[in-house]
Amino acid sequence: MTKYISNLSSISYIFPVYNEYERLPNLFENLGRISSKKKIKREIIFVDDGSKDKSKSLISSFIKKNKNKNISYKLFSYNKNKGKGFAIKKGVLKSKYVWILTLDCDLSVNLNQIDIWLKKKFISKKQNYAYFGSRSLPNSEVDALWIRKLLGFFFRILEKLIISSGLEDTQCGYKLYNKIYAKKIFKKMSIDGFVHDIALIYLLKKHSIKIKELPVKWIHKAGSKINIIIEPFKMIFVLLKIKKIFAN
Repeated sequence: MTKYISNLSSISYIFPVYNEYERLPNLFENLGRISSKKKIKREIIFVDDGSKDKSKSLISSFIKKNKNKNISYKLFSYNKNKGKGFAIKKGVLKSKYVWILTLDCDLSVNLNQIDIWLKKKFISKKQNYAYFGSRSLPNSEVDALWIRKLLGFFFRILEKLIISSGLEDTQCGYKLYNKIYAKKIFKKMSIDGFVHDIALIYLLKKHSIKIKELPVKWIHKAGSKINIIIEPFKMIFVLLKIKKIFAN
């Protein structure tokens, strides 16, 4: 019989950041609502992926103002933009708590989604699971632009034709890992771009980590950096590259 957990002992939130100056104030406001009364150790890790705007200075200012709070805030940065996958890898390797949650700065999936997962007993006590937010599940609520839906559909078709991971939604940024395996697996990540999720799935499966897709409430937020003309071609190239890497 599967046993589930209702609370997390500690959690690290990983936010990859690239030119998010306009979105950060809303993120900061939401972070301020995280309850510090619950006996949960929390750290918020921002990884500035070579932003060209003032994201880094805005985050630094926020951290200085909140350094006496019960939640630990950290910023890691580098000058050259290397991709979302690299930023997430950096954050995971720098994290210190038992559970590791990766999510996007626009909060298209809200911070409290994990509380809903816990309440509904989705998180197993077994430590060989990874949890992927999925917009393709019947219980998910998705408010997205038609062009975004079209791009997502196109990617799923490509993914199934070229690689076939077995998942319905590989690209949702809301993902939960356990420190027991996460650091070891992310160290082996070699795909730095936004399609890094596919390589990650290969690595998780290779290490016998089960992936469970969970429903989310996903709301489109303006300011996406995905180029709908260029991205499909990049998708094909990266998927073929990943297939070649893991062919042996």
